[in-house]
Amino acid sequence: MLNWIAEQKYTVGIVLGVIFGMAARLSMLRTDYRQYPTYPHGKIIHLSLGAIAAGLGSVAVPSLLDKNYTAVTFLSLAAQQFRDVRNMERQTLSKIDSMELVPRGATYIEGIAMVFEGRNYLVIFTSFITALFSIVFAWYWGIAAGIAAILLTNRFKSGKSISHIADVHKGEVRLDGPNLYVDDIYIMNVGLEDTRHTIKQRGMGFILVPLNKNCRVTLANVGQRQALLHDLSTILGVYRDEGEPSLLPLAKLDMADGRLAVFLLPQEYDADKARQVLLQSPVLESAVRMPSETNLQPERKEG
Repeated sequence: MLNWIAEQKYTVGIVLGVIFGMAARLSMLRTDYRQYPTYPHGKIIHLSLGAIAAGLGSVAVPSLLDKNYTAVTFLSLAAQQFRDVRNMERQTLSKIDSMELVPRGATYIEGIAMVFEGRNYLVIFTSFITALFSIVFAWYWGIAAGIAAILLTNRFKSGKSISHIADVHKGEVRLDGPNLYVDDIYIMNVGLEDTRHTIKQRGMGFILVPLNKNCRVTLANVGQRQALLHDLSTILGVYRDEGEPSLLPLAKLDMADGRLAVFLLPQEYDADKARQVLLQSPVLESAVRMPSETNLQPERKEG
């Protein structure tokens, strides 16, 4: 048996690479509160693409070792296919978004599509590393490398959450005549008496305080704010139906200090749970801004 493994090291390396590549894709595939990917058909699509990515990463190793460099050019075709996957996810989620009571928003959709493309590349990395160690060293080193690669890919599968960029505390929802406030931040004008009564009964508000000026600009992003509202509405529910714009959750900035006020009418009135949802909501990659990283220098005055 050991002699056969030694003789068929390329085959063993490719098989181990595919197995660990698929294991990496399975470990990164979750159907969470966002209900995406759907079960089971959405998962089947992504597992099939994961198998293709694992096969590509594994087969690339024997090609490189045999100096068959032209064979590696098929990876560029794989990259094109995964970009098409990103476009597919974007189009699908955009169509679904029009049917949501509280939409995700284009920024959130782009982030989800980017994640699904990127995870296929992580599968290629895992299968490549596993196959490389299996063929160059021994099969047991390939298994060890595959486990390490899966741990590494799971570390990079998710980004930061709101808890990394802001403090969150519950705010007081109050009405000053027709004007609605969360603490001292103005939200909107409420004209209908029935709507004001509903807000007094079910209104909930939170204040997000950015940790620094980079975080302040990120929280100000409209797409990031819409993502927060969507996550809250998905988990806690939203007390509104189609055609009721006055009951739509809102997030408004205090222009003076960058604080963000969040107002919503949840189906499940649980302030502690809502706060945890806000803290664990993802920071969208396309919403991140770092003005502190600029290298602008003050102009020198001559004379």
